[in-house]
Amino acid sequence: MPELASVTAVPQDAAQKKSALFSLTEDWWATIVGGFILLTVLAIAIANPDMKFATPALKWDSGASLVQNVFTGANLLLIGGIGIAYLLLSSVATYYQGADFKKYLPGFVVIFLLGICSLVIAGNATLNYYGLEYVIFALIIGLLLGNIGEPPAWLREAARSEFFIKTGLVILGSSILFENIVEAGLPGLIQAVVVVAAVWVFSLWLSRKLKVDDEFGVILASAVSICGVSAAIVASGAIQGDKRKLSYVTTLVLLVAIPMMVLQPWIIRIFDIPAVVGGAWLGGTLDTTASVTAAAQMVGPEAVNTGVIIKFSQNVLIGVAAFFIAIWWSYRSKDGKSGAQHPGLKIVWERFPKFVLGFIAASLLFSFVISPAVVQQTSGVLNSLRTVWFALAFVSIGIEARFSDIMTMEGGRPALAFIGAQVFNILWTLLWAFILFGYLFK
Repeated sequence: MPELASVTAVPQDAAQKKSALFSLTEDWWATIVGGFILLTVLAIAIANPDMKFATPALKWDSGASLVQNVFTGANLLLIGGIGIAYLLLSSVATYYQGADFKKYLPGFVVIFLLGICSLVIAGNATLNYYGLEYVIFALIIGLLLGNIGEPPAWLREAARSEFFIKTGLVILGSSILFENIVEAGLPGLIQAVVVVAAVWVFSLWLSRKLKVDDEFGVILASAVSICGVSAAIVASGAIQGDKRKLSYVTTLVLLVAIPMMVLQPWIIRIFDIPAVVGGAWLGGTLDTTASVTAAAQMVGPEAVNTGVIIKFSQNVLIGVAAFFIAIWWSYRSKDGKSGAQHPGLKIVWERFPKFVLGFIAASLLFSFVISPAVVQQTSGVLNSLRTVWFALAFVSIGIEARFSDIMTMEGGRPALAFIGAQVFNILWTLLWAFILFGYLFK
């Protein structure tokens, strides 16, 4: 009987290998799922130009409003519909990546519900005022699950943080519009390039000084200099990095972001820093558009406008960074010096994170092909759908991360390098915010 089982298993494996769907990587599946969502929303909007998309209501300021606004039958049905759609889409994608559906199904349901819980908690008016967004609560929930005992296998099976956030990033491309880049103007673009380049180089240099390996250093440098978790995942994909190191860095990004979101607006107010300078500082240092918006709201509307534009400018650099990191890593020797090998474009293509192509394609489509009316009509629902993917990702990051790793992995040196690089980032960005927005382009 064992011999018969082994004989019958071979054709099944061979059949799987023949299927092109099984050969698609996580990057491609994220692009397919994200692209499917974008095109579906666009098709509905174009067919119904006067239609207003319904999005889940998550804002509340009291127990009564929580029940009346969030826990209504219609709202719960809408949230449930998104959950079912995401379960179907992600199940197909993860099945072809080798997931066990029997384990994935209950795990996804739990992670989805916890992600929604984080969004509902962050929807509280008081928490929102103080800049405590869903990312923080999603991470805390995930960390509790992942560090109090050992997470069950069915939960770990569904904790696919990279796939969730890559899918969200493809949808994010629809909000990175050419007009936003133009609106940033010369000072915004100069700050984005100068800050990202200098902080990335300094971060990698500091990592090497602290004897952190280059794989860790590149992921860390990208997270600090560009836009946190998203950039870390892009960089890890470009160098085919260790997922444990990526989880480590993303956890650090989110833990360090919490005090930054509270302290930076306080510093702006205490030292009477001009709102436009403060907004540029927040936009260049905080990791997500949501966190920039939340923190800048404590400074004023001018800070919100400047901060969001600066963050958009840095987000644009995701694709550029992925391209150059992939090339540099391909030409880099094992000792970290360049020139040891001369791989062709094929190697660079293999290392390039393919979901970035989806991000870029979405940006170009919504910037130059889709009419402004349709862009405006779909922006709210796409933002809502993207946020749900990100909430799932941050819960998963918490589940995958281990507190013990932060201090024990490579002797805690990566954590020290990250904190040192972030301090440099804060000071360097503040300097350029003053130069560009306080003096040169005042």
